[in-house]
Amino acid sequence: MAWSIADVARMSGVTTRTLRHYDDIGLLPPAWTASNGHRYYEQSQLFRLQQILLMRELDVGLREIRAVLDSRADRAAVLREHHTRLLAERDRLGTLARTVARTLADLEENEEKDMTSINRPENLFEGFRPDPAMEAEARERWPEEYERSRQTLDALTPETAEQWQREATARMVRLADLMTAGTPSGAPSVQTEIAAHYQDVCRFWTPNAEAYKSLAATYVDDPRFRADFDRIAPGLAEYQRAAMTEYAEAVLS
Repeated sequence: MAWSIADVARMSGVTTRTLRHYDDIGLLPPAWTASNGHRYYEQSQLFRLQQILLMRELDVGLREIRAVLDSRADRAAVLREHHTRLLAERDRLGTLARTVARTLADLEENEEKDMTSINRPENLFEGFRPDPAMEAEARERWPEEYERSRQTLDALTPETAEQWQREATARMVRLADLMTAGTPSGAPSVQTEIAAHYQDVCRFWTPNAEAYKSLAATYVDDPRFRADFDRIAPGLAEYQRAAMTEYAEAVLS
């Protein structure tokens, strides 16, 4: 069975213009094109489009999506990886939704009072706060770097901080997809992401080659950091460590 480009647009919510663009860049060619130029799609193309939309929801770039879909990676395994990430994002959004619900309840109960009357004000920030244990450890181990980092963070507006976090998460997702596609950690596409990571780190402190490699090792050796990477994809911490090590040796040494 085949569906016209209009049928696919109607089913998926993707515009026909976008579908034509996906064809032009080789991301989603139709199953066949009629003599009148009309594109037709079969079930395998619909499944590929679903995977594209899933990865777009995770802010993965079109180039990286094509690399994943065109690789010989087990597509079921790739889809399971994305499913895991979506579940993790669902849990995070669930926490934030509960935070907003509590705030609304308090506001409705205290609508004629100001915000200082809300019980347990720390509840306003559940889902946003850093791990207190990790923060205390960083303050003890790297006092100067910690103080500079706090000053930088305090200077960020909420909108800037949120955008920064989104970009960092999107970068981790892109690295996970490159890892899944079997891209070597020293490949240009991977090293481009690591260069962006290094620049992010430099907003807080400027590590030399050894310090950057030490940070990479911490992502693997510290179970709290490792858990953050594992929520994106198992093995991502080791992959990023290898990529960061290669970047440090090639660029920072």
